[in-house]
Amino acid sequence: MSTFEFPPSITSRPVWGKLEPRAGKSHLMIADAEGAEALLKLAQADGSLMTKAHIMYFPGETGDTYIGKLEELAPAQLYIGPSYEAAVPRLRRTLAGAHMGLQVYLTGTESLMGQAMREATDAGIPHTAIQTEHRGSVARRMQCVHCKGITENVMTDPFVCSHCGLNLFVRDHYSRRHAAFQGVCVDAEDPGNVPPPVELYS
Repeated sequence: MSTFEFPPSITSRPVWGKLEPRAGKSHLMIADAEGAEALLKLAQADGSLMTKAHIMYFPGETGDTYIGKLEELAPAQLYIGPSYEAAVPRLRRTLAGAHMGLQVYLTGTESLMGQAMREATDAGIPHTAIQTEHRGSVARRMQCVHCKGITENVMTDPFVCSHCGLNLFVRDHYSRRHAAFQGVCVDAEDPGNVPPPVELYS
């Protein structure tokens, strides 16, 4: 299985749940990589959801592993995209045309869920209509508090900002507006004194 139990943290850190079938006029399901497993499980719980489902899926490193299984669900719409970023215009059009009763299901990496949740709430979708479930990689989307640049897929603490090159400490403080965790310079007061990087959650 691709599930992970995140350790307890501060209140600003997102808490991810489990997807459950809900009654609704339509269902928007957004997933990346192993997030497909959660959608397959959701369909097992209530296959009728798929007749009104629009699935947006980004396989990433999993390649074709789950695509055939998702196609077998026969959703009303199935979009397989190269990346979440490439699909943002499509997502925004979908949300702009949504009607009351839409249920949103987000599953996969924290980066995907955070960004998709921001788009959904910006479009006026209430939090109560959005479900999440983490699956797969625990890599983080980090924002440097100094240059404001975003570094994707951070797996070590500390890490080097991909924009300004500072050595950043991986914090649990999370910005919903940026859909990113916050990184702060580890050697600001003692330049060059940087602890060796360790893998997240090791």
